[in-house]
Amino acid sequence: MLKAKPFVKWAGGKRQIANKLLQLSPEKFDTYYEPFVGGGAFLFELAPKKAVINDYNKELMNVYECIKNEDKFVLMCRELNRHEVSHSEQYYYQIRDLDKNKKKFNKIPDYKRAARTIYLNKACFNGLYRVNSHNEFNVPFGKKNQVNTYDGVNLGILYTYFNLNDIKILAVDFEDSVKTAKKGDFIYFDPPYDSDTNTFNSYTENGFGKEEQIRLSKVFKELDKRGCYVMISNYNTSLIQELYKDYYFHYIKAQRNIGAKAKDRRCVEEVIITNFENKKGFD
Repeated sequence: MLKAKPFVKWAGGKRQIANKLLQLSPEKFDTYYEPFVGGGAFLFELAPKKAVINDYNKELMNVYECIKNEDKFVLMCRELNRHEVSHSEQYYYQIRDLDKNKKKFNKIPDYKRAARTIYLNKACFNGLYRVNSHNEFNVPFGKKNQVNTYDGVNLGILYTYFNLNDIKILAVDFEDSVKTAKKGDFIYFDPPYDSDTNTFNSYTENGFGKEEQIRLSKVFKELDKRGCYVMISNYNTSLIQELYKDYYFHYIKAQRNIGAKAKDRRCVEEVIITNFENKKGFD
């Protein structure tokens, strides 16, 4: 079966290191869990037959739900076609500002909200998803004269994958998303990264700070005790070294391009941490 590709650009996307993640993954596992699925690069590369995918970003997970549902899928694509025809700077801000009126926004059909999320991702500056403290999308216009919002073949592959396999879609806190994980399951955490500087992490209105990193490490250790295979990606910071000092560290260099300024687009050291030893290592 053909493998799908991410349908949105997402901060911290894993396409460039997906092969390394595969090399470090367990050869056999039962259910796959990804509590911070984002654009889904590693999910699509791994293509498990049974999975629980989650993200706290409800608008993003609504897109996944619409891709999986045949009727909503068709309506979403029609709406995306309309966005492409209507695209302009004025139109972009008109669509972006829909979430300022929460009562009206919450009444918008799922497929229209899904199309809005994709359109904004494709038309905004640098493909960045960012919200303010009121959970309002606030990324400026990307100054594109035209936008291609979707690849029909790719979305078709995604629809087929979701419907031929047992894929559960959630939009809850990461800790809640793994409550059903048991011995032999594989969990991959790709949270907003820790940093010793003020790095972007506004995927949701609440952000993801040091306390959340500490809470995540406790969940990691609990899953380890249950007998799960657990893997996490993060920056190589002093906090991360301390939180996971009893586990296996694998170091990689990765290019991060989400920064608005050229100086922020640099090669950084990341770590992939596992609670199990993988003797294959990297090629």
